[in-house]
Amino acid sequence: MKKSLHTRSGKIISCISTKIILIIIIIAGALMPQFVKAQVKVVPPDSIEYQGTLYQKLKAKSAYPKVVGYMSFILPLETLTLSTGKFTPNFSAHTTTIGFPVGVNVLYSDKFGFSYEFTPNIKASGGSSKMNDILFDPGTMFRFEHGFTFISRLAFDTNGRYGFTPVFNQVYARTKVINYFVALSLPTRFGNSEAASLGLNLQIGFTFN
Repeated sequence: MKKSLHTRSGKIISCISTKIILIIIIIAGALMPQFVKAQVKVVPPDSIEYQGTLYQKLKAKSAYPKVVGYMSFILPLETLTLSTGKFTPNFSAHTTTIGFPVGVNVLYSDKFGFSYEFTPNIKASGGSSKMNDILFDPGTMFRFEHGFTFISRLAFDTNGRYGFTPVFNQVYARTKVINYFVALSLPTRFGNSEAASLGLNLQIGFTFN
């Protein structure tokens, strides 16, 4: 008789324990989503923190502003004196001028940038050559598709001349390290007690990516 009571008591205790465990599991399952939701920080889209995070992501992906340097040489092909209508070629009277523009382009987007350029010019005439002048011509860059760029430059020359220079620039070859370009420019100059002039220049060079 005692053995039967002991066995029945064990079964009752086991049944109660099982029920308690099941109740604990059910309660834990019901509370788990609330607990997880409490751990996840919901940031409203209009909050400063959200905007800051979004800005950091955009900033990390943006390639601009970008600074690239370049080197080139430039040949004046023809110069027109506006007051007389006279054309003077670069290689007339055994005189030749060649320039070596170097500069930095600050690119703010795929469409716009700013260029800082210095051009030392060498003049050869009568069997001798000399450093003739240095030109500083900064300008805004308007960038288009297929590597074409229009640059509107101001011009300040140590020979006393000043003016502006529209430049039509085209990239014709690209590599991982450098891009090769060719440009035609129309230097318009005034000052230093000389007649106003309009020139045509050919420039060839490369930019460092």
